[in-house]
Amino acid sequence: MPRATAIIIGANVAAFLLQRQLGDWAIIWFALWPLNASEVFGSEAGFVGFAPWQLVTYGFLHSTDNFSHIFFNMFAIYTFGSTLEQFFGTRYYVMLYFASVVTAGLTQLGVNELIGSPYPTLGASGGVFGLLLAFGMYFPRQRIMLLFPPIPMPAWVAVAAFGGLELFLGVTGTQAGVAHFAHLGGMLGAFLMIQWRRGKPPFVKRRR
Repeated sequence: MPRATAIIIGANVAAFLLQRQLGDWAIIWFALWPLNASEVFGSEAGFVGFAPWQLVTYGFLHSTDNFSHIFFNMFAIYTFGSTLEQFFGTRYYVMLYFASVVTAGLTQLGVNELIGSPYPTLGASGGVFGLLLAFGMYFPRQRIMLLFPPIPMPAWVAVAAFGGLELFLGVTGTQAGVAHFAHLGGMLGAFLMIQWRRGKPPFVKRRR
């Protein structure tokens, strides 16, 4: 496993174990809280509401009541991240991953403002969906086997299907409790990073 991919997975596992020890304090300090959370829940008993560092730290937290949450995210990072790190190199790969995490967080903050949700967001899914998009753009004909459903398909088909499904679920409000727009935000972050790398709009072409 490439170095950065192993570190990202290791950091998520370590954060998961620490989260089980800290309990609610990990969520209070490091989950991504909406901008209006302090108005809803107050600021007593150490509650900080939204803080800038949460745009990164939320991506290392997962539900401690549902092991599948962290398992499938880490499996996806291993599957797609290993190939992408070897293809891009460690530096750009790490930049792409965290750009996806941050853009996913910003997208979710915007959505929470629109719908007035005071609840926090956590999980590495924004980064995962960014890696998925990058994989589909650079290896579109590579056949991948999905877990659900277990059907092999070209990567570009899987990416299009996931993107369309997340948009449908987000707009219709189906599967409550899942940050579908954060997933789409992660894909947007990866797309912008790839456009930047290629020197295409909305970025100015870089001189060589």
